[in-house]
Amino acid sequence: MPQWLQAGLWGLLAGGALVAGAAVAWLVRVPARMIAAIMAFGAGVLISALSFELIDEAEQSGGLGAAATGFLAGAVLYVAANAWLARHGARHRKRSGDQQAGERQQEGNGAAIAIGALLDGIPESVVLGLSLLHGSGVGVAVLAAVFISNVPEGLSSASGMKKAGRDARYVFGVWSGIALAGGIAAAIGNLTLGAASPAVIAIITAVAAGAILAMVADTMIPEAFEQAHLLTGLITTLGFLTAFTIERLGD
Repeated sequence: MPQWLQAGLWGLLAGGALVAGAAVAWLVRVPARMIAAIMAFGAGVLISALSFELIDEAEQSGGLGAAATGFLAGAVLYVAANAWLARHGARHRKRSGDQQAGERQQEGNGAAIAIGALLDGIPESVVLGLSLLHGSGVGVAVLAAVFISNVPEGLSSASGMKKAGRDARYVFGVWSGIALAGGIAAAIGNLTLGAASPAVIAIITAVAAGAILAMVADTMIPEAFEQAHLLTGLITTLGFLTAFTIERLGD
């Protein structure tokens, strides 16, 4: 099987966790505190992965300057795009409560939420595609981190969409589309960067890592803290430790 196709399938699998989380939220009434706890755990998992896998690898292959520049650029790009989307109704796209406005309250915010979800997922998918370029298979720690964190993302956001009056076609259409887009992004990343220099790959990896960290801080941690409060730090730490353990056992 071509490597780019493998990357696409891994990206699709990781994105499928969003659909799974959305399905749980749609079919089962999950308590807000539980959603917050799962979100906090997912945030810790992603922070661990970008710390010990992404930014560390970028620094080792491209140097501190390239890694730092890419990391900051990724965060700036994400925050700028997120700010624009927030003005169009996507600010609370990962909230499980009644913060999300329906289409009647703010026209066009459904499209903004969908684009925001795409913005959140693409950096993770690109990283999965890049991880295969080393020739040793997909990065298990990164794959596990993305998959584990995607479940609460889909769970929380779909719960909020449901409370905002979105129908099943919209909710599952969004998350299925994001999962498919994730697979395509992973395949394209692998296919187009196969001949790129280590420095270029390092910068792109760092950009993705910066975007992921900004996403965690802007959209995941606020949802977690709103309900979990004093337990947020502990649950996030458990998520971090889980991902760190997976990464070390995979070495």
